[in-house]
Amino acid sequence: MEKPIIKHLFGLALCLYYGNALAAGCELHVTRTACAGKEAISYKKCEGKAACTEFVDAADASACKKAALEACENKRLSITKSKVISAKFDGKELKSDKGDADFCKAYLNRAAEFDKC
Repeated sequence: MEKPIIKHLFGLALCLYYGNALAAGCELHVTRTACAGKEAISYKKCEGKAACTEFVDAADASACKKAALEACENKRLSITKSKVISAKFDGKELKSDKGDADFCKAYLNRAAEFDKC
C-alpha cells in the first residue's frame, strides 16, 4: 500500500522547485552612500554592507526596470545620502529609458531625496 501523504509532499516539492526554476529573475544591485556617521543604519538593509543584490518578482524586463526605478526612493533623507541601482533580468543587464545603467539617475525625485544629509 502506498502512502498518499508522501506522494503529495513529493508532488508539492516538485511544483515549488519547478515553479521557482521557471520564474523570471529580476536582480537589483543596490549600492547606498550613507550620511556621515549613519553607515550602520543605512547599510542595515544589506546586512551591514554598502552594496547587495535584491531579488524581485517581475514578469518581464519592463517590470524589472520599473522595480529598479521604484527602489531608488529614499525616505530616510538624514540616513542615506544616495543610491545607485542597476538591474538584470534573466541575467541580462538592463538600462533605464535614458540609457543609464544606474536607474537612480532617471529617478524623478532624485533632487528632492538625494544629498539631503
